[in-house]
Amino acid sequence: MTVPAADPGPLLEVRGLRMHFPVTEGMIARRHVGDVKAVDGVDLTIRRGETLGLVGESGCGKTTMGRCILRLEKPTAGAILYDGIDIAKLDRRELVSLRRRIQVIFQDPYSSLNPRQKVGSILAEPMMVHGVEPDQRRRTDRVHELLSICGLNPNFADRYPHEMSGGQRQRVGIARALALNPEFIVCDEAVSALDVSIQAQIINLLEDLRDKFNLTNWPSATSCSTIRCIPTHAHCWRRCRCPTRRSRRAARFSRCRARCRARSTRRRAASSTRAARSRSPNAKSPARNCANCGRAIGSPAVRCNNAERRATARPLKGRRASPKA
Repeated sequence: MTVPAADPGPLLEVRGLRMHFPVTEGMIARRHVGDVKAVDGVDLTIRRGETLGLVGESGCGKTTMGRCILRLEKPTAGAILYDGIDIAKLDRRELVSLRRRIQVIFQDPYSSLNPRQKVGSILAEPMMVHGVEPDQRRRTDRVHELLSICGLNPNFADRYPHEMSGGQRQRVGIARALALNPEFIVCDEAVSALDVSIQAQIINLLEDLRDKFNLTNWPSATSCSTIRCIPTHAHCWRRCRCPTRRSRRAARFSRCRARCRARSTRRRAASSTRAARSRSPNAKSPARNCANCGRAIGSPAVRCNNAERRATARPLKGRRASPKA
């Protein structure tokens, strides 16, 4: 008899997360006049080794949510439990050890890399800060290994970011996120600034790295087609809120049903509009042109003004047409 494995529990659990940015006015005496609700009451759970996608319109709070998980922003209210530890209540010193386990891939590959540093220095800096590889030779070997894992030539370590394309820069950003062997990676619209062909390559790379290193990914995007290719589950955001968790198949079928309903609604509205126009007594007839002179006649009750072609126009009701000359 086989004993089922115990559930390890969620790796990340968010409860009632709120992030409000205050709006003030006044130069000397600042007065609080309102709040911008970037994230308003979000609950979600991500298990270890799982990929949870987040799709939503621009400005719905996806990036703010990721910054709160990384503690780049301190949330207004709510709890962010990472492996049972509330990140929202940790101070700066306690966050240092936690940042090794949580990394991020930024949206813009152009501004996320320091243009004054070479790629090798960019990848070696996290290891120097956290003391992962104190030996310089081993750090250099680790940098070359990371570049090879992400599909780049190890000689790229001697290049500057401006000497690389957008897809290559994003691969460098992925390599930097893997430098500390993290458990959880926040992918903040990692492919939105790339071409379609490069997007497919980066998505395949993220899937391979997830399976190889048993990573837990949290990708976000504005396109449903992008999220459909990456995660096992997805959340659809709207107006800073997050509805019930759904699988990719359920989300895809619900979108198809929504499209069919919208299409049938448009068809019914168009048919009812045509029927109302045909039943209206004041409906105007389509404009006509005189067959001989080509001048617009307009309503059937209006004759052509050309005296020579007057006989070709439709006669008025109750009157005979003038005889031909």
